[in-house]
Amino acid sequence: MSVIHVDVAAGRLRFGDLDMACTIGRSGACAAADKREGDGCTPLGSWPIRAVLLRPGKVSATGIALPWRWTHAGDGWSDDPADPAYNRPVRLPRPFSTESLQRSDDAYDVIVILGHNDAPPVPGMGSAIFFHLSEGRPTAGCVAVDRDDMLRLLPLLSPGDVMTIA
Repeated sequence: MSVIHVDVAAGRLRFGDLDMACTIGRSGACAAADKREGDGCTPLGSWPIRAVLLRPGKVSATGIALPWRWTHAGDGWSDDPADPAYNRPVRLPRPFSTESLQRSDDAYDVIVILGHNDAPPVPGMGSAIFFHLSEGRPTAGCVAVDRDDMLRLLPLLSPGDVMTIA
């Protein structure tokens, strides 16, 4: 098991010899127990890396050892605590609040799904914490890095790796 270290105070992500700038939630970081849906806070803790979602035509899957799949139009993620599929992938449209996994910007060209509030999900305690591409602004509660940094890091990750946010 290898660990991606996120230093929220320094705005840095480290993995082995790699050291890169990262962004976190617009509200900063918070204790995982205090995380709430929509608060814009990135939860502190160690989160297992579950899988990778890639947008076709935007990135290559070459060298990825983690479980991965392509995203498709209609792929979404439930962020509605009233949804029985809260904090899980869903098909769009859906009669609950969701986030599209194919955005108009490039942030979700690569999504690394972190295991936050997913075993099982507790409604309202915060939906997906994604590790995704930076768009030059704080995230909605995730961790993000520049595209070139993500593409250098992604092939180095293996099943069983974790991200520690401290």
